[in-house]
Amino acid sequence: MTEYTDPACPWAWGSEPVFRLLRQGLSPRLEWRRVFGILFDEDDDPAPDPDAEARWYEGFVKGVAAHTRAPYAARLQWLTRTSWPASLAAKAAQEQGESVAEHVLRRLRETTFILGRPADSLQTMAGVLKGIQGLDVERLLEGRAMKAARVAVREDWAETRRPIREVRDLDGPGPHPGRVKEVGEGCRYALPTLLFE
Repeated sequence: MTEYTDPACPWAWGSEPVFRLLRQGLSPRLEWRRVFGILFDEDDDPAPDPDAEARWYEGFVKGVAAHTRAPYAARLQWLTRTSWPASLAAKAAQEQGESVAEHVLRRLRETTFILGRPADSLQTMAGVLKGIQGLDVERLLEGRAMKAARVAVREDWAETRRPIREVRDLDGPGPHPGRVKEVGEGCRYALPTLLFE
């Protein structure tokens, strides 16, 4: 199974309990691979009015939460500037074991969806991830680990933008039917998407 996701995606946040149950129910017969698709890219144009953009996204998150019943922050302090730092940290955490990686990703999502202060810079990552049992934060954030994570997430980014034919015209029920999303001159998997093979 391949999960296309992003730490800043409210649909992924709301789907997390169901995905966790699915992994537990199908384990150990299931190999689960997580691909970080980068919802907010580094070269995206900055919002002309960051506060208005945060209020819009806050309303979007509330709408998603009405569907998924996920908790959400009463106020989003700012809109995530980029998904790269959180994706890099989550990818690098995989080197320290599945349980550690799960806790790191959950903590990163909580910064946005519980605290309303997205972890969108590597400079703040050490403080955000402090106290996660079994996590060596210094090892996670050291240059070699981040360089390897950047290569891996760059590959994830590219893979996410090569969706299979079956999801290009998918038309299903609900507000998030799984059809690909148009991005720039191409498209990517909707986040999250689970691909069973």
